[in-house]
Amino acid sequence: MAAKRAAPAALLVPLTGADAAIGRSMARAAALAQADPKALFAIDSGETSESAAAATRDAVKRGAALILGPLRSGQVRAVVGAAGATPVLTFSNDTALLDSGAFLLGVTADQSVGPLLHYARGRGIRRVAIAVGDPWSVAATRAGQREGLAIEALPAQGASALLGAADPPHAVLFAGTPSVRAADLRNSGIQPLVAFTGLDPAPQALAALEGAWLSAPDPASFADFATSYESANGAPPGILAGLARDAAAIATTLARGGGTDRAALLAAPQFEGVCGDIRFRADGSAVRDMAILAVESGRYQLVDHSGTA
Repeated sequence: MAAKRAAPAALLVPLTGADAAIGRSMARAAALAQADPKALFAIDSGETSESAAAATRDAVKRGAALILGPLRSGQVRAVVGAAGATPVLTFSNDTALLDSGAFLLGVTADQSVGPLLHYARGRGIRRVAIAVGDPWSVAATRAGQREGLAIEALPAQGASALLGAADPPHAVLFAGTPSVRAADLRNSGIQPLVAFTGLDPAPQALAALEGAWLSAPDPASFADFATSYESANGAPPGILAGLARDAAAIATTLARGGGTDRAALLAAPQFEGVCGDIRFRADGSAVRDMAILAVESGRYQLVDHSGTA
């Protein structure tokens, strides 16, 4: 008698509309993590809550035991409602969804900022300037309090106003590419910190980050995935493609273990991922292992690992 095939997972991503190119890249990345092409199928989430809910009902009808998606935060609650008992792993990083019933696979501000400030604290940083009002500032303030750091408001003119200042902070935290050259800050005695950035290998991207410390996926793990993806598709993958690959790998791991329900997700001690190894909590949040990198001589250098957030 043939072995019973594990129930498939459904990848719920936009395959039409403004984000269709992103959705297609995510579908291609997810396929790389599946040895059995019938173990996962992609389905169009559309652009509205209604279209995502309809896609979810269709996925469940087709036998999906796990919903991977949606991408858009505004669609998550509708998807959870339509999924019923089927677990939902959304690519969103919006922590306002922690009461929704979905598991957040997206890289949250806490996951990125916490390990970065912990690393900085261990290297003598005591005062950190942040842009007040930035969505990541709440996470930075919370992490700063844990680490005993003084969190200061960045001047209204931005980080450039700190260059040559008489009493500058020890570091400036950016959510994404710095608004001034990292090397200029370093030359003024200020350490640039960059919370969760993609690993752009372009020389101009590395030049802008020279001297910065940043949180990101482990370059070695992500590079192996990126090589496979580019070989198959002719273009490098983005971070969202990496998250889709990780979601598909989680589905494979659960299927091999014989269970794809919520209890199985919570029981797993850790899932390996190119965007950081991860384990889930009951409230839908996750602990993610982030790499801490330094950009030196035009290269990303791994300096620490931390899974504290």
